[in-house]
Amino acid sequence: MEPWSGIADADAHLGRPFPLPAAAVGLARWVEVRPSGSGAEVEWNLDDTRGGAPGRLALYAGPEPPPERAWDVEAEEVGGVELRTLPLAEAEPSLRPAFELRWRRDGLHLRLTAQGPWEREALLTIVASLAP
Repeated sequence: MEPWSGIADADAHLGRPFPLPAAAVGLARWVEVRPSGSGAEVEWNLDDTRGGAPGRLALYAGPEPPPERAWDVEAEEVGGVELRTLPLAEAEPSLRPAFELRWRRDGLHLRLTAQGPWEREALLTIVASLAP
């Protein structure tokens, strides 16, 4: 599916502003905004040229749960958020592991997917910073 031209397309699709993080996510090389099921997804492809820098962050928001990923990994509950971690041993260092955080807020289903050496607390800070 073709990416949209920008965040206004996601706003229009949801019928409300797409929630964006107020917390720093890192320097983006490029950002893609696209439809995803009944919702929308924003993907930040980060500058991973410095050693130990994470490579990607994606946020889904929609009235229905996001499309399921075929991750055979048990979720754990972390502060009201469901968290799954997948090692992705075959991926580049800046893209492993992959984290998936899922929760509901203000009538939206939300999923934050982060790839790379993210600290759990940094991801929870991003989750908490999302504007309603």
